[in-house]
Amino acid sequence: MTYLFNQPSAFAAELIEGFVAANADKVRQVSGGVVRSTRSQPDTVAVIVGGGSGHYPAFAGLVGQGLAHGAAMGNLFASPSAQQIYNVARAAHNGAGVLLLFGNYAGDVLHFGQACERLRAEGIACEVLAVTDDVSSASHDERMKRRGVAGDLCVFKVAAAAAEAGDDLATVLKKAQHANDRTRTFGVAFSGCTLPGASHPLFEVEKGRMALGLGIHGEPGISETAVPRADELAEIFVDRLLSERPADVTQVAGQRVAVILNGLGSVKYEELFVVYRRIAQLLSAAQLQVVEPDVGEFVTSFNMAGVSLTLMWLDDELETLWRAPANTPAYRKGSVLIAEPLSAAECEEISEETLPQASTASQHSARRVLELLEAVAVMIQRHAGQLGDIDAVAGDGDHGIGMERGVLGAVEKAREVAARGAGAGSLLCRAADAWADKAGGTSGALWGVALTALGTALGDSAAADAPRVAAGVQDAKEGIMHFGKARVGDKTMVDVLVPFSDALSAAVAQGASLTEAWLRAAAVAEQAAQATAQLVPKVGRARPLAEKSVGTPDAGAVSLAMIVNTVGDLLKEHSASEQGA
Repeated sequence: MTYLFNQPSAFAAELIEGFVAANADKVRQVSGGVVRSTRSQPDTVAVIVGGGSGHYPAFAGLVGQGLAHGAAMGNLFASPSAQQIYNVARAAHNGAGVLLLFGNYAGDVLHFGQACERLRAEGIACEVLAVTDDVSSASHDERMKRRGVAGDLCVFKVAAAAAEAGDDLATVLKKAQHANDRTRTFGVAFSGCTLPGASHPLFEVEKGRMALGLGIHGEPGISETAVPRADELAEIFVDRLLSERPADVTQVAGQRVAVILNGLGSVKYEELFVVYRRIAQLLSAAQLQVVEPDVGEFVTSFNMAGVSLTLMWLDDELETLWRAPANTPAYRKGSVLIAEPLSAAECEEISEETLPQASTASQHSARRVLELLEAVAVMIQRHAGQLGDIDAVAGDGDHGIGMERGVLGAVEKAREVAARGAGAGSLLCRAADAWADKAGGTSGALWGVALTALGTALGDSAAADAPRVAAGVQDAKEGIMHFGKARVGDKTMVDVLVPFSDALSAAVAQGASLTEAWLRAAAVAEQAAQATAQLVPKVGRARPLAEKSVGTPDAGAVSLAMIVNTVGDLLKEHSASEQGA
């Protein structure tokens, strides 16, 4: 369990504040995460890493000279939003472009991809790379679908050392890709982690058993076995990883490897050393040369009891970059000169937000949109538990919590900007950023895309009429399918959004009012959501447990149907009151 916290909802924000206070000589806080508080070499690539909180030292602990220039930090186990990533990248940019590095999780892929597009649109060169080192999460033939776990550190270290050496963005990316191609990790877990305020772990492993290949958020493993002796676990690790060597490594004997034995939160250092003792023996027997091994905690899972082993197969270039010095709050290597601190003026962050001028009609529409968001928030809070139960059948059970965080964040921001005279478009776009910030994960990213698309279509100059709303919903559909890569039949919210959007556009084209068109489309959405019960998931975290989900609708599809029906009910009330008047 977690012993020390105040309000669970404030835990992530408070841990960042405390982390920065303890490491002010190396990092400073910016909106969305942390960046170096020391002067970086001008006109060099900035390496930005990130992901959910709860994995310390990843990601904030790896910011400093010789390693990352900044870390975008989401909520516990939730990806940072595109806005957070963008903020961190802008603050850390040194003039030669930005490389965004993260683990290969759907929410991170979405958010970092959106941030990259935004940076490029502003003229900042940007590239992205998702780390894919977890051999248990997909077959060798589908290795680009693999998760990023403790091998993150290898890729981050190589990229950052290349950036420090003055390589251009294309070269830094190429070297990071090379490191990713040559990095493999296999992990096990003995028990799950319990987040602040929770009464039970996110997942459980039967006492005396060990889950092989279980992910750092509780994603399904490949099998379970009795907990072995330390030497036997070392043999499992080494056998599995030696069978997974990169294609360009034709033989094991004589190769050099970087090694990370990583504790996932509750396994003590002394236990790790006992396991590493046997790992070192086995690697020596295989005639492998170990280069500067690391034993400790590098990518954790809050207080999970688990261990992973990572090998990065080295060549001359990778070895040079792996050995390069680094000095961060949680990771030190070699001899590093003390970096020059930034001045107080350079550390100041400009956070002033301006709103576009809005017409009276659009401001009136904005107030209506706020009422709709507030009604949706009430509904989501009432059904959060139900949505979590649906999601838990084949997922991690956090959909309801994420939706609740997202909609409450959106309402708070919408109230703020409405009071300042925002139009409907600006209100929705600001609410979109807040939803993505607070919710995190894939769901947060997709709802951020949807509300941004709708807000952009409505704009701030005219009332939110039926054609604009229908066009905005269609843009939201296209945006979600572009970023999320899901299609109808994959068992996602797309299975509801597509028929809803098509029905709404068709009704508007036939001359129906916004209320009538929305109600017709909402009925279609409800039927589509229930129909997802018979589908087999083809994307997302539910994919590994695909058959288990048959008979249960998709949580994202259900929540979308609930939202459009809630909006429809309120539109109907507004229409009735206006007609009565």
